[in-house]
This record gives sequence, structure tokens and C-alpha cells, in this order.
Amino acid sequence: MSDLFKQKAGDWDASQMRVQLSSAIGTIILERVPLDPDMAVMDFGAGTGLLTSHIVPRVKEVAAVDTSAAMLEKLAAKPEFSGKVIPVCQDITERTLDRSFDLIISAMAMHHVENTRQLFAAFARHLPSGGRIALADLDKEDGTFHPADAEGVFHHGFARAELQQIIAEQGFVDIEFVTAHTVDKEDRQYPIFLVTASKQ
Repeated sequence: MSDLFKQKAGDWDASQMRVQLSSAIGTIILERVPLDPDMAVMDFGAGTGLLTSHIVPRVKEVAAVDTSAAMLEKLAAKPEFSGKVIPVCQDITERTLDRSFDLIISAMAMHHVENTRQLFAAFARHLPSGGRIALADLDKEDGTFHPADAEGVFHHGFARAELQQIIAEQGFVDIEFVTAHTVDKEDRQYPIFLVTASKQ
């Protein structure tokens, strides 16, 4: 499994856009999803932990799941995560973790997974009845958000109605979309949605 983010990990947190985006997504998750000190959370596509940092003070633990060992090394080195954040370098669409979670969160990772249905099936396998998802990604865009030569980008965002259907097919209910943030990039605006749902 090649690490497409190996070269990017070193200065990932230096991007003001990424920090602002993670903060906006973290804030809206805190507004829309009840958290408690006994909760176990999966951060899918956790990267260096920018989203995790907003959630971890309010829950028991976070499993930071990513396929990039380099990004997880940066995450694991952060002292504020010690004892509460568990780095997991694994593709959960190919191999299920041997545990379940109360909540799965994610920021800007879904467009890096080729098979969206397979991804939501994996999310469903890791949640009990009543478990929740809170996932943020790009609204459908024209392909200009990423550089033309960007590797590992399988979707130019998602149409909300199409994604809602995929989520419902995997046994999720109470599916709600809100606009979490808008990224201003090179005189263009790219809305970012947050979708929340509960597993039946």
C-alpha cells in the first residue's frame, strides 16, 4: 500500500486553509452531535489529527484511522493525544477493525476512496444500532479543487442526493446535510457539507 501523503505529512499542519477547515468541521460536529466522556470515536482519514483535536477532549478515546503511516506518525507525536488517541494504519474497506464505535467522524477523506458504497458498508460494520456518523467532504465540483496531477482523488466531491441514497442503502436513517464551511481558493468557492446519520 503506497503512502500518497508521505511527502505532504511534514508541513500538513502549516496550511491555514486546512486548519480553518478542520476547525469549522469540528465546531459544527460539536454543535450537531451529542458527545459524552464514555464515547469511543473513529476518525476516518484522520491524517495528522486536525479534526481529532476538536473531538478528543469530550470523549473517552479516538481511533485515528488512516492508510498513511507518515501522517499517523505526525499525529502520534502530538503530546495532547497521549493516552486517548490510538493511531491505526489500515484500510477498513478491506479489513474490519475488531471493535465497534459510538461515532465515526471524517473530514475530507471520502473523495480519496474509490468505492463509496464499500466505504459506507465498512462504516456500518463498525457501528452498533444507534451508532452515528458525522462526515464532511466537498459538494460536487468541477475538478478544480485539487491540482490536475493529484493522486488518489477518485471523486470531485459528491452530489448530496446521490450520497444520501448510498448512505440509506447501508441502513442509516435520520440523514441530514448542512453546509459546514466554504473554502475560498483561487477566486473560487467550494462548499463543504457535513452529513450526519444514525445506524438502524
